[in-house]
Amino acid sequence: MKPSLLILFLLPLLTLAQNKTDHQVTIKGVLIDEQSKPIPFGTVTLHQKSDSSMVTGSISDEAGKFELRSKPGSFWLKVTVVSYQDRRIPAIQVVDKTIDLGKLILKATTKRLDEVIVKGERSQMELSLDKRIFNVGKDLANAGGTAVDILSNVPSVAVDAEGNVSLRGSNSVRILIDGKPSGLVSLKGGSGLQQLQGSSIERVEVITNPSARYEAEGMGGIINIVLKKEHKEGINGSFDLITGYPSNFGVAANVNYRRKNLNFFVNYTASYRNTPGRSSLYQELYRNDTTFITQQNSTNRLKGLNNNARAGLDYFFNPKNVLTASYTWRLSKGKRFADIVYRDYQFTTNNLRSTTNRTQDETETEPNSEYALTYKRTFAREGHELTADVRYLDNWESSDQYFNQQTFQADGITASAPATLQRSLNDETEKQFLVQIDYIRPFSKNGKIEAGLRSSSRDMTNDYSVTQRADNGSWTPLPGLTNDFLYEERINAAYAIIGNKARKLSYQAGLRAEMTDVTTTLRQTNDVNPRHYANLFPSVHVTYDLPRQHALQLSYSRRIRRPQYNDLSPFMTFSDNRNFWSGNPNLNPEFTNAFEIGHIKYFNKGSISSSVYYRHTDNKILSIRRVNDQGFSTTRPENLAGEHSYGAEFAGSYSPFTWWKLDGSFNFFRAVTNGSNLDVNYQSDTYSWFTRMISRFTVWKSTDIQLRGNYEAPQQTPQGRRKALATLDLSVSKDLFNNNGTLTLNVLDVFNSRRFRSITEGPNFYAESSSQFRLRQFNLTLSYRLRQAKKKVKEGAEGEF
Repeated sequence: MKPSLLILFLLPLLTLAQNKTDHQVTIKGVLIDEQSKPIPFGTVTLHQKSDSSMVTGSISDEAGKFELRSKPGSFWLKVTVVSYQDRRIPAIQVVDKTIDLGKLILKATTKRLDEVIVKGERSQMELSLDKRIFNVGKDLANAGGTAVDILSNVPSVAVDAEGNVSLRGSNSVRILIDGKPSGLVSLKGGSGLQQLQGSSIERVEVITNPSARYEAEGMGGIINIVLKKEHKEGINGSFDLITGYPSNFGVAANVNYRRKNLNFFVNYTASYRNTPGRSSLYQELYRNDTTFITQQNSTNRLKGLNNNARAGLDYFFNPKNVLTASYTWRLSKGKRFADIVYRDYQFTTNNLRSTTNRTQDETETEPNSEYALTYKRTFAREGHELTADVRYLDNWESSDQYFNQQTFQADGITASAPATLQRSLNDETEKQFLVQIDYIRPFSKNGKIEAGLRSSSRDMTNDYSVTQRADNGSWTPLPGLTNDFLYEERINAAYAIIGNKARKLSYQAGLRAEMTDVTTTLRQTNDVNPRHYANLFPSVHVTYDLPRQHALQLSYSRRIRRPQYNDLSPFMTFSDNRNFWSGNPNLNPEFTNAFEIGHIKYFNKGSISSSVYYRHTDNKILSIRRVNDQGFSTTRPENLAGEHSYGAEFAGSYSPFTWWKLDGSFNFFRAVTNGSNLDVNYQSDTYSWFTRMISRFTVWKSTDIQLRGNYEAPQQTPQGRRKALATLDLSVSKDLFNNNGTLTLNVLDVFNSRRFRSITEGPNFYAESSSQFRLRQFNLTLSYRLRQAKKKVKEGAEGEF
């Protein structure tokens, strides 16, 4: 990194040094909810009694504890936590003794996260040192969308045309739902999230440098999608009706019933979408001093009917013993129609040699079941608790595809060969069993130890065959395209963490051990590939509270990206018979050492966080494209020697006026990738950046207008470069039915500019591609809240709690 850039990144941190005050007194307390559970990452601010100016502040730790220091005087204190009502302590007289406020009980808010922002409401983005919380419902443009649409607009997160998710430029990301693995992303990766309707999501948590308590998978970090679930007494819920163009129709219901020791919740969504997409490819092939050119254009339409149902209950044996059971059922049925036109030229595009038309007709069915049982025990000492979790996933996917292909001469009329009819059958299954136990025990005022065990087993199968119809009407298997792939995975892990706090310095050090056994088998050829390895994953987090509502954190963690089922499966996609994608059975895991310095600052009208990070990766996994002499390409993941990446990230929120709110993020990074172990030309050194901004205006008492913009700068890759991408979304919402309902109109991708464009080069080819998996979308969503009426947050008179 250039010295000037390093100074620019560290400047916000260097300006934080403050002179100590003469005499300061400690004010401490613990944030808990109505079930006596600690509330982590709550914001606590201390204000002058005379003019309400903020003096200092703090963030509660994972045990709900907070501590701040102030010189003597008269103050009042405010507690702010997402999903809870703000609490105000009106009169605090600081003299010369430590003030212990004890347990501060916060009540669950009556506002839902899917409401528009009103006066006093917190912003879309909640910041803490080790994670960022993106409040889904506060972003108006999410109404009527899917989980993929939501992730596409989370700060630092990008989703490409195939649905692959990346974080800070890294595509090695662990995606969890409610903190655990989900069948939605097991078989299809991030693209499976298109089946999850956004109205069932409460928030998205982004953890860029996880500690040892999290599984080590995902070198870029963890994205945790938290689904909606209420605890409010009595019956309450929210309901959504969705319509849109291109066709997007859906209904959603999130209902909760709480009575004494029993809490019952049900979430159901149903949606029908007819999504158009398009792509193009221009390729030059160099062979025997001759240039062969192919222009390929594709249009597709995916019709999908998705049903998602989730039900469960919490049973409180007593305030310290809770048992939670839940069941999730999903069924997706889809029809995909695609048309591909290949135009082949020699020397120039004026010399057309032939035209080939290929059509695809696919029918797909995906049932998915998940069972979960969780027990939590809290002990007499505050922060002392035990949690046990058992989960079972049973997923299945069946795909039946027909392909019809016809090649014509240059005149586009005369057939140069008989039409070809092919069929591809693909049945995939997954069964996964997970057991996890976590234990936390305090050993001093601020110290605690954590320990846990985790064991998971996953068995997946893929029965794959491609046949072609002969002249006599019989179907003949195509050589090398029929097999049965088995994937068996066993991962056992244990971790321990110790943490403590001395005045303004907090520290946490942990170590995680994981043993991995993965075996892949091609049954027809009896090709068995076993892999066994054990690894240690340390983590260190150190936080220092600075004066004037500043905090600084230094963190380190070691991460792994294991080749998953799709990475290892050798079967090639067959929808495009000139460009094939497959896994690589010989792929090895990649390891990353991640370092990060983070800073956060709160002020009266907003907050801002900044971080500087560095990642060193060995065995970097990246997709490599190769083209043979016929112009047919194969793309599969390969292990490159390594990568160094570092950058700076800024995120914040600001409300200059009560009617105008801003949320934004900016990420600048450099990545140096070395793939010389495969080819001396597979190297890149790129500077790139991406930014996101949301601006929301309250134009009338109950009407909001929102603009949301995203920009991703060009980026070099070892085989070429990705071009820039820019999008703009527009949303308007209005409250109805005495503030019990909200009507939202949004236009996603106003300028129809969300096109993924790239240039790829090799020793014998040059290719330019462009794809757009979702065109401009109009959505109209009506939301209704039952016993969740939106209330404006009071500014807080003296004496209010």
